[in-house]
Amino acid sequence: MAMATIFLPFTTSIMFLLGLLVTILSIPGAQSSVGVCYGMMGNNLPSHSEVISLYKSNKINQMRLYDPNHGALEALRGSNIELILGVPNSLLQDFAKNPSNAQNWVKTNVLNFYPSVRIKYIAVGNEVSPVNGDTSLAQFLLPAMQHVYQAVRAANLHDRIKVSTAIDTTLIGVSYPPSQGAFRGDVRGYLDPIIGYLVYAQAPLLANIYPYFSYAGNPRDISLPYALFTSPSVVAWDGNKGYQNLFDAMLDALYSALERAWGGSLEVVVSESGWPSAGGFGTSPENARTYYSKLIQHVKGGTPKRPGRAIETYLFAMFDENQKNPELEKHFGVFYPNKQPKYHLSFGGGRLKTSTSAEYNVTSSLKSDM
Repeated sequence: MAMATIFLPFTTSIMFLLGLLVTILSIPGAQSSVGVCYGMMGNNLPSHSEVISLYKSNKINQMRLYDPNHGALEALRGSNIELILGVPNSLLQDFAKNPSNAQNWVKTNVLNFYPSVRIKYIAVGNEVSPVNGDTSLAQFLLPAMQHVYQAVRAANLHDRIKVSTAIDTTLIGVSYPPSQGAFRGDVRGYLDPIIGYLVYAQAPLLANIYPYFSYAGNPRDISLPYALFTSPSVVAWDGNKGYQNLFDAMLDALYSALERAWGGSLEVVVSESGWPSAGGFGTSPENARTYYSKLIQHVKGGTPKRPGRAIETYLFAMFDENQKNPELEKHFGVFYPNKQPKYHLSFGGGRLKTSTSAEYNVTSSLKSDM
């Protein structure tokens, strides 16, 4: 049968092409799923504008900021870099008790910059826990999140800017096998209402996932190749699911824990992951290079539990930061402070470059039984 030729009006054709472009960009793997955390705890770091140029020249299209540094936010204007913007833990109590202060924070640090700065998530607090660190903050996290969310919703941006928080994996009580993943019993009263809020707000959970710390804490049972994505075959079977690397096992254990806490609909954004090049057991430039390069490639796909879709992941971190302690925390950068790359990594099809083309935040991850 001969096919009739259909001529579309010009404006209709343009809309069709734009729709097709959006569809292509939404295909998993069509865009890079990897960002880099921009920490600033160093006295020898480049200027904010130089840092943004470094992101752009290396096709790093996503960034995490831990606080609303206005120099960085101004430099981000028009860059098209998607952003996780942090609310520091020091503000949680104030925001929980004073909704107007949360509203003012959103006005000053979000509304004054969006949409020229592509704020995607607001991370209210980082690694707040009722059992580790400053446990007094735990009671303030959920109300602070809710008050920030209400301020974003009042601006009718709640469908574009998602309000969440970043956890670490010490909240998981059972991690092996991944299908039996469960949160610790003594954190459920704290965490379940937060999960309920995230489900309501249709926001992802942010999680800092570090195979390095699991390996360093239990090298007898966890092999280095399993932690570095270099195992030649499956290391552990969980039913019909085979695990060839620790990252997948940790992430799937978290998904299982969420399912047991009525959060099975949630996506997880890996808001930090990295490997130090010095300062501790199992650290070396070669191990760090292997971890970062393999991670960048690996997250284009999925995990055995949730296969076939990219895992939005943020490498920790952009630079070595010489004002952090202990020593280990100074060595997570993928760039030196002079903007030279520590490793030959590839973001968006290109290798790391200097901006003129001229090698932590400690998360004590739960030990795996593997």
